[in-house]
Amino acid sequence: MEKNRQIKQREATQTSQTNRKKSKGANFIIQGSILAVAGIIVRLIGMVYRIPLINIIGKEGNGYYTAAYDIYVILLIVSSYSLPTAVSKMVAAKLGRGEYRNSARILKTALWYATVVGGIGAVILWFGADALAGLLRMPYCRYAMQAFAPTIWIMAYLGVLRGYFQGTGNMVPTAISQILEQLVNAVVSIGAASFLFTKGLAANAVHDSENYAYAYGAAGGTIGTGAGALAAFLFFLLLFWMYRPVLRRQKRKDTSRRLDSYRHVTLIMTMTIVPIVLSSAVYNVSAVVDNYFFSHGMEKLGMMEEIATQWGTFGQYHLLFNIPVAISNALSSSLIPSLTRAVACHDRRETIDKVQTAIRFSMIIAIPSAVGLCVLAGPINNLLFTGGENELLIKITISGALAVVFFSLSTVSNAILQGINRMNVPMKNAAISLIVHIGALEVMLLVFKWGLYSVVFANIIFSLLMCQLNAAAIRRYLHYRQEVKKTFLLPIIAALLMGAASYGTYHGVFAVCRKNAVGTLAAILVAVAVYGVLLIKLHCIDERELKKMPGGTRLFQIARKLHLM
Repeated sequence: MEKNRQIKQREATQTSQTNRKKSKGANFIIQGSILAVAGIIVRLIGMVYRIPLINIIGKEGNGYYTAAYDIYVILLIVSSYSLPTAVSKMVAAKLGRGEYRNSARILKTALWYATVVGGIGAVILWFGADALAGLLRMPYCRYAMQAFAPTIWIMAYLGVLRGYFQGTGNMVPTAISQILEQLVNAVVSIGAASFLFTKGLAANAVHDSENYAYAYGAAGGTIGTGAGALAAFLFFLLLFWMYRPVLRRQKRKDTSRRLDSYRHVTLIMTMTIVPIVLSSAVYNVSAVVDNYFFSHGMEKLGMMEEIATQWGTFGQYHLLFNIPVAISNALSSSLIPSLTRAVACHDRRETIDKVQTAIRFSMIIAIPSAVGLCVLAGPINNLLFTGGENELLIKITISGALAVVFFSLSTVSNAILQGINRMNVPMKNAAISLIVHIGALEVMLLVFKWGLYSVVFANIIFSLLMCQLNAAAIRRYLHYRQEVKKTFLLPIIAALLMGAASYGTYHGVFAVCRKNAVGTLAAILVAVAVYGVLLIKLHCIDERELKKMPGGTRLFQIARKLHLM
């Protein structure tokens, strides 16, 4: 009798744990949307503060900043960028099986890893800045690179703590820390850039050069990045100190008998991190590769003086480009631990549902964003960047708008493959795409002499090929066939009609008031309203899907009042 009672109690506990796993995994769109909203806010803050920053340091200074930032990102990927993904994946798998003590060991091991690789990354950037700046044919960007060095170490620890909370299924701490980080970054960047630009003017007079003001100003912008990272790290330390009682309760509830050794955890972490690092590095190294080949190509064409200025223009284009892509990055951060839990539970239906939902959600955002960038490239860029000539910037924004769709899709598909434990596949696909990318860039730059357009078109080729290779891999491993009508076709139709409405609105309003800001704002508001209505009327999104989104219930009520649903 007692034995039967114990069996029933054990079965009830297992059922309860399974239900908790499913409930945690079911809200990944909500959690991803929280990160997406935070990502948009962060990008908007970044865009807002970069405008006065660029006005302070000029396009040449922005070229130095962008070049230094590209190098910083690569070292960040190797040292800490992969940590949130790897830690969240490992923690999610352990929590999915109720192994709370092992999840704590993962956290400790990851902090030791961050200490070592973060320190190495900081040392490399500090002492290797001169050599790296020389390779990019922009020697004055070395000051910005060195200013980035301490940030790499801070970001390593920050990445571990963000990854741990993401692994528990809670994206709110990451979202709050990202906004805090960017706010501090904005304030310090503008202040430091202004102060150091003035010091650079004095250095110009001493050294009889015009470059020190731009170089010092760019370094000031990078100091803000470090200050923001430090603020976010301190926030997580406070949060983790408050979270300790929860950790202690979880350890007491741990019913698993297996306790992984630190050696075993380190081995698993290395096996998890290395593929993510390699795939992320290959995927993101294209920015540095573009910078290198563009600089050397322009030098061969006898246009050495234009390198920093044109690369600064490319950095301005990326400010707009990164806003919609941030949503896919946020979805990816939420998707990986959620998929990992589904795979660990051998729940194929949940796995397929998450894959389909993530791809659809990213395309619903990316497709209209690309159309909007294309249609309103002139008004938006002229509104944001008033300090100089924007003709080249507007043209490359129009030419590169399509890349938003392909980069968003490739980002989400990378996360899907990592979430289903196919860690090496994105790396292989990125390597193949990068080789094709380099070949295309060299031909367009040196043979056709397309200048900065070569970089834009090469990026489209890279991201398109990544999408195709990743889609083939997902189809092969999951036996998954992507739905086309509601994911691609209907959003494209809605986005094109939206584009026509926003284009007409801008020119109509501008003809009346002759104010670019008013016309642009009116066009954006009309675009959002028209696209939202069309999504509903074309049955691209239904009641159930709408309610999954943050504020979706309220949006559904509004749609009902307007007789849209």
